[in-house]
Amino acid sequence: MLLATLLACGLGQNLQFSSIQLGRSIDPDGAVSANTTSFAPKDTVYVSVHTKGAGSATIKVKWTLGTRVLGEPEKQVKYTDAAATEFHLQSADGFPIGDYNVEVFFNGQSVASRPFHVGK
Repeated sequence: MLLATLLACGLGQNLQFSSIQLGRSIDPDGAVSANTTSFAPKDTVYVSVHTKGAGSATIKVKWTLGTRVLGEPEKQVKYTDAAATEFHLQSADGFPIGDYNVEVFFNGQSVASRPFHVGK
């Protein structure tokens, strides 16, 4: 009975951030197919946020080019085991050449970031 009460209050949730991957393509399970930090202007940039444990969380990513914010999508997730949550950045006109960054937030806290480069 105590365990059921703790779970109902959210105290039994232990979903935790594990790692991130960056690449040009994604597998059906949400993991990046091949890690890279170098992209062409027409590539889609994928980030896969890996979690472990069970529970729910809000996962957000912040895509930037220098100080310019390109997007801040977020997803509400609920998992029962290890999982990967995919986000992507794409541009129909192609990305300007330069140095970019993706920062990952887990329940409002910054937990990881990864620089990447768009070149010719």
